[in-house]
Amino acid sequence: MVDFEWYRSFISIYKHRSVSEAAKTRLMTQPAMSQHLAALEAELGETLFTRTSRKMVPTEKGKELYTQVVPLIEALEEATQTFKMNTSATAPVVRIGTAHEYFRENLAPRLGKLPFRMIAHFGVASHILELLLEEKVDIIITSQKISAPGIEYIHYVQEEFVLVAPYTFKEIDFEDPDQFEAWLCAQDWISYGSDLPIIRRLWREHFKKRPHMQIMHVLPDLHSILAAIEHGSGISVLPTYMLEKSLHNHQVKIIYPSFKVSNELYLAYPIKFRNLPIVKAMIEALRKNHDTT
Repeated sequence: MVDFEWYRSFISIYKHRSVSEAAKTRLMTQPAMSQHLAALEAELGETLFTRTSRKMVPTEKGKELYTQVVPLIEALEEATQTFKMNTSATAPVVRIGTAHEYFRENLAPRLGKLPFRMIAHFGVASHILELLLEEKVDIIITSQKISAPGIEYIHYVQEEFVLVAPYTFKEIDFEDPDQFEAWLCAQDWISYGSDLPIIRRLWREHFKKRPHMQIMHVLPDLHSILAAIEHGSGISVLPTYMLEKSLHNHQVKIIYPSFKVSNELYLAYPIKFRNLPIVKAMIEALRKNHDTT
């Protein structure tokens, strides 16, 4: 008797061309994944992959099986998701992955207005994408379009990053761009990472080169950076959506307002679920939520 999980493992190996990568995606051990494939091949009496030193190459029978099985598996998964949504006595549960700062400022204050219950997971782009691939979340809000099998990205919003300093910080006018850059580099900088992720983008856009400055502090989240700026510890580049309260209270200020950079955010979800009503409802609700901010 064929086990449904054998087919899911077969599809995962087919997509990744690797037993080890497929095992990671399905949260299984590599031997268990190999056993699934061996059991399916034995049941069908066909070899589905040619094993090389670098990857798993599907045979003609493997390609034929994949073409026949994938629509059936995806239809069954869609039917399961739809059934769960239609029979739920309460609002559906949606699992979202996003950056902690974005959730805190843009989603947390409006949870009561969203038409679903939420389970949130936080992390950088690569981490929440991995959660999506492992089907631990249903949708992610991300700043990076990282290529991944079976994942679709659509544009969500554009966020703006500006140069933020303590409220008492003294600005100096410069006509020469080189002098302005040298002066900026001499300031006390606080960064989100040692590779200067958004600062590097800002420098490339305005000075057409990489930044060369000594970073005073590297802090793990943007709210910590904002708190440090409020207490006079340095300057940094932060998104405008998290500055309203600090600006109103005269704790920080935006300096050189034309010295800014924009950043695109995307919604990402499994392609196989793109036509599900719950996915469409999630996208519509998230976009409506942003339009009211």
